Amino acid sequence: MALNIVRFTTAGQPQWGLLQGSKVMTLNTTAKTTGELVSLGYSGIHKCLTSHGQVHECKDLTLLSPITTPTQVLCQGANYRQHMIDSGMDPDTKKYNMFFTKSSASVTGPYGSIIKPDHVELLDYEIELTLVMGKKTSGYVEVNEDNLHEYVAGICIGNDISARDIQIPQMQFHKGKSYRTFCPLGPVLCILDKKEMHYLDKLRLTLRVNGEIRQSDTTDNLMFKPAETIQEYSQIHDFQPGDVLMTGTPSGCALGLPKPAVVKASGLLPEEKKWALFTKIQKKRPQYLKKGDRVESTIVSTDGKLDLGKQHHIIESES
Repeated sequence: MALNIVRFTTAGQPQWGLLQGSKVMTLNTTAKTTGELVSLGYSGIHKCLTSHGQVHECKDLTLLSPITTPTQVLCQGANYRQHMIDSGMDPDTKKYNMFFTKSSASVTGPYGSIIKPDHVELLDYEIELTLVMGKKTSGYVEVNEDNLHEYVAGICIGNDISARDIQIPQMQFHKGKSYRTFCPLGPVLCILDKKEMHYLDKLRLTLRVNGEIRQSDTTDNLMFKPAETIQEYSQIHDFQPGDVLMTGTPSGCALGLPKPAVVKASGLLPEEKKWALFTKIQKKRPQYLKKGDRVESTIVSTDGKLDLGKQHHIIESES
């Protein structure tokens, strides 16, 4: 059975616990980091559960991100079929993954505020299933459905908050997606047993802004599945336990694809004017996040047996 692990503070000290319904039982472990915890493996974490662990009411706890920092935040772009179409790509001809990274400094907790920098005008949301790596690698690895559990320790909710007016005009994916608080993770780190890896294809992602559903899709529609993604990524990257891999976002983001005629016409403009036009057009879209907006994200298996909890944040201004 999957283990729903949370991280919380008591007496000012971070601790690990097992979430069961409305209660949290403290884990008997000396692990300080996510990497140390997941290195124990499923059976090792299960052994940390004792009948003598202190039990808390979840509502009385301050839950932290279950992903400790520093960590590697690895990302996939355009990985859902409809999102590819919305981005002007043909999913039937795209034969490669799009990889990029976010700064570890962008990681934040599952509740509280997302800070919109004063110079950012186009703030966007991207709910993503996030894989938590469980094995150290060095060099290329072959990953398939039979050994996927060796590399993926668990999963959590992620939100790839993006400043589109930095990411696109400046061609700065890393910068536009890495401001502080731009990577909410948690609240639950769901540790999976080998028999539960099939759930990676059976998860429903939903993101709401002010109660309105903006994104909703299932991981069955991922173009590049976790096993093939990890295998391809290992060609250029070594993994450490506790690293996270965000697997792409469904359609429904605030970013809108300009009409072909606009794209063609803007290509004749000087760079400064072209991107000023891009920003002007995008600012007309009401979907972009504004101060005071409430963002809620959930990931639940289609059979209801896995529930990664709910993120909720308020958009705040920097000043």
